[in-house]
Amino acid sequence: MKAIWNGTVIAESNDTVVVEGNHYFPPNSINKEYFKESDTHSTCPWKGLASYYTVEVNGQQNNDAAWYYPQASDLAKQIEGYVAFWNGVEVVD
Repeated sequence: MKAIWNGTVIAESNDTVVVEGNHYFPPNSINKEYFKESDTHSTCPWKGLASYYTVEVNGQQNNDAAWYYPQASDLAKQIEGYVAFWNGVEVVD
C-alpha cells in the first residue's frame, strides 16, 4: 500500500492494518521528512486518544492529514503508533 499526497509517496508498506476501512501504516513506513507534529487531538471511544501530523510536500501543507494512537487502548493495540490518512491523501494498492 502507498499513501500519496501532492504527487509524492509519503508512506509505503506491505504490512498495513485495516481498521474501520482505514489502512494504518507501520511507523517505520512513513517518510518522516514530510510529517510535522500537530497540536490536534481527538478521542475514539474504543481506540483512545489520537494525535495528528500535518503533511508537508513541496511547500504545501495538509493540516492534520494523518493520525495515530501513541497509546492505543487494549482493544486497538495492533495499531498503536501506526499512521492512517484522510483529507485528500490517496491510499492505493
